[in-house]
This record gives sequence, structure tokens and C-alpha cells, in this order.
Amino acid sequence: MSKIDTQGMSGPVDPNYKGPVRIQPHKPWVITPRRCHTPEMVKELKILINEVLDEREGKFTYTSYFDVDKFKHYVGTEEPEYKPIPKENYNPSYYQ
Repeated sequence: MSKIDTQGMSGPVDPNYKGPVRIQPHKPWVITPRRCHTPEMVKELKILINEVLDEREGKFTYTSYFDVDKFKHYVGTEEPEYKPIPKENYNPSYYQ
């Protein structure tokens, strides 16, 4: 009998085959949870939430991550690192 075994999972072709039966133990299936947001979106959402909370509490003493003009850079160079500015340079009228 000729057949094409496309998945390599079929047993012997002979129905009278009496060979050894090898049962292979399997580990439980690992489930990876799916998320709606990419890791980059999660990072930006955390920054946004913290900025909103800081602004509400009057602690917004740094340049916003979403002020994209402050983070301009040329192709082939790394984006400037996001870090809060020191309190001495805080100008509250800038954020009004």
C-alpha cells in the first residue's frame, strides 16, 4: 500500500503489526496570555498615567514624554533618553 505521510504521525501501514507500543509522556500545555497592547504601548501608557497623576498632585516638574519636539533626533542615532528634569529648572507656566 502506498500513501503519503505528510505529518509523520501515522503508525505502521500493516494492520497486523504487533510491535512494541511506546507511550510518550507529555508535559502540560503552556499557555501564554495574549495582551491587547504591545510592550512599547504598555511603557507609554505607564508614562502617561504617571504624568497625569504627577500633574494632578502638582509634582509635574519634568519635560513630558509626549512633548515630541524635545526628543527629536537624526536617523541612525538613538532617541534621547527620557528622564525628568531637575526641580530647579521647573517652570510651572510651561505646563499650563
